[in-house]
Amino acid sequence: MPLRRYASFVPLLAILGSVTCLGLGTSWAKHSLFPLVGAQGTTAVRVGFSALLLLLFWRPWRWQLSRADLRTVALYGAALGLTNLCFYMALRTIPFGIAVAIEFSGPLAVALVASRRPLDFVWVALAVAGLGLLLPLGHDISNLDPAGVLFALAAAVCWASYILFGKRASHLHAGHSVSLGLTMAALVVVPVGVAHSGAALLAPVVLATGLGVALVSSAIPISLEMVALKRLTPQAFGIMSSMEPAVAAMLAFILLDERLDAPQWLAIGMIMAASMGSSYMAQRMKKPPARQSALPS
Repeated sequence: MPLRRYASFVPLLAILGSVTCLGLGTSWAKHSLFPLVGAQGTTAVRVGFSALLLLLFWRPWRWQLSRADLRTVALYGAALGLTNLCFYMALRTIPFGIAVAIEFSGPLAVALVASRRPLDFVWVALAVAGLGLLLPLGHDISNLDPAGVLFALAAAVCWASYILFGKRASHLHAGHSVSLGLTMAALVVVPVGVAHSGAALLAPVVLATGLGVALVSSAIPISLEMVALKRLTPQAFGIMSSMEPAVAAMLAFILLDERLDAPQWLAIGMIMAASMGSSYMAQRMKKPPARQSALPS
């Protein structure tokens, strides 16, 4: 039987593997590292080791970088570091699946701001309604910690900034920009982790667990995303990536015993639907591009 019949499943399996590894790594970090070094220390070891792994793999010093590109990559990396830090700070007090859903409003906002079609207001309404079910607005609908929600919203803003700066660096080789971006992210968050956790970061169990978390939640997902992006348009990639909040919520339930009520599951579904709808319409309205790789060669 020809293998081409199964080729269409490769991007879906790659994205499913990516979001699953990301969820597993984050759940592992929350369970094993939070009690030892807190959210700040966890961010430091995860991002620090991720940067080290990708630097060794991609060796970005092989490529030249202009001053303008260096500034762009620095901003891209700083946004990436702050996204990770704010997200882990949110995880201290709110469930993993809800934090991902709130954070997802960042890239959704980027997609919707550039749209002008009337149907896009449907996706805006869905996203706003979903967030309304999640956010503690003084009603009995949700019992989420306000500080955790604010950190998740800050992560959403940082993720949106990361996307915008990433687009400016899209002409660079993916391995070049990602490895240097993670290095900048480490320069931002590692001092915060050191200030909070100090010598505890050097404990063998912290270093070993941090290396494992970095591999599972960064190195493997990024590699799988590259496999998917080479075979998909950005819009199709966005549609498939919209499964992340649901996967995160399910993994948190299985691994962390974080239970969500019906309105919270409904809210996650509404935010996912808004993201999928926005990406799908963007794909339909866009003319088919010439055949080319989604990543710079």
